[in-house]
Amino acid sequence: MRFAFMFLAVVLMRLVELRLAKRNERYVKALGAQEFGSRHYPWIVLMHVSFLVSLALEVLRKGARPSRSWPLLFPLFLAVQGLRVWTILSLGRFWNTKILIVPNRPVVKKGPYRWIRHPNYAVVALEIALLPLLFDAHMTALLFSFLNALILFIRISTEEKALTALTDYREAFRLRSRFVPPLRGKRTRIFGDVQATQRQPAGGSRL
Repeated sequence: MRFAFMFLAVVLMRLVELRLAKRNERYVKALGAQEFGSRHYPWIVLMHVSFLVSLALEVLRKGARPSRSWPLLFPLFLAVQGLRVWTILSLGRFWNTKILIVPNRPVVKKGPYRWIRHPNYAVVALEIALLPLLFDAHMTALLFSFLNALILFIRISTEEKALTALTDYREAFRLRSRFVPPLRGKRTRIFGDVQATQRQPAGGSRL
């Protein structure tokens, strides 16, 4: 029963996100957005659908019993969902499941983007690991974490090249890492040939 509720909740969230993404796509394309990564996008969709199918099959085969680590993992899972909502709200009408970039528009630097470059992808990676582990579906967690890493390697490279070419992305995020927030008072230069650690004053963010 617990698994059925979790599974249906995740599927419902995905459907809501797809509807939101479609609405946002119309909005940004009206602003002149360009799409990148369209060739690998169907593989992302296939991977996520296959993940849900594999999750259901493995969990049901094992009796759909919660893991003994549930008291530890479930709060982490809820925290990840909170980060997902925060990320979507921070991007607003510019959040999407596709790579859609409006040329010459300043990138979003508020919310979780104040600390890392790709909070949305961090959420996906954590969820693909945590959701199966809540029900001891270890094979699904391992297999799809690996597949997701391969896909993200291609997707992030494509997205960052496009953002660098069309926006102020390089300058805006030169002191932020992809997934790991910096230590307090420190930022690491991540663009260019030389990596350097610098102390940065606290500041606001802008769209």
